[in-house]
Amino acid sequence: MPISLKRATIQDIPALLSIEKSVAGTKIYSPMLEESEWIEEFDNGPIYLIEKDGIVVGNISYEKKSDDHVYISGLAIDSHFQNQGIAREVLGQILESLKDIKRIDLVTHPENTVALKLYQSLGFVIESRKENYYGDGEPRLVLALERD
Repeated sequence: MPISLKRATIQDIPALLSIEKSVAGTKIYSPMLEESEWIEEFDNGPIYLIEKDGIVVGNISYEKKSDDHVYISGLAIDSHFQNQGIAREVLGQILESLKDIKRIDLVTHPENTVALKLYQSLGFVIESRKENYYGDGEPRLVLALERD
């Protein structure tokens, strides 16, 4: 099961929208981005397509907040490819590539128990709970990985 990351470009927006559409509609996922919002996301930091055997199965993105702080702004795995260890492998690759970063944080819905278990197994700890985080009426948990 070779998993690879490919830096996304504006031309990949249809693939990004397709991935989002496959997971949208559940309250544990952040609100779906419009095409114009995806264009803005490219200014915030790298977006990677996750490929398995040459098929796009997800995406991951992050924003560099400072020299020693990165925010993982998105991670989505197409619903047809979930529960196969893809997110764990990709997060491992990203965390390794960011090994010199002292603080890495992200947010997830408190009911997204699969994601919570994954993040905590990788060393992330829950720092706080934010109500109505995305303006969708749903709470989110802020998790952080601190390194020396």
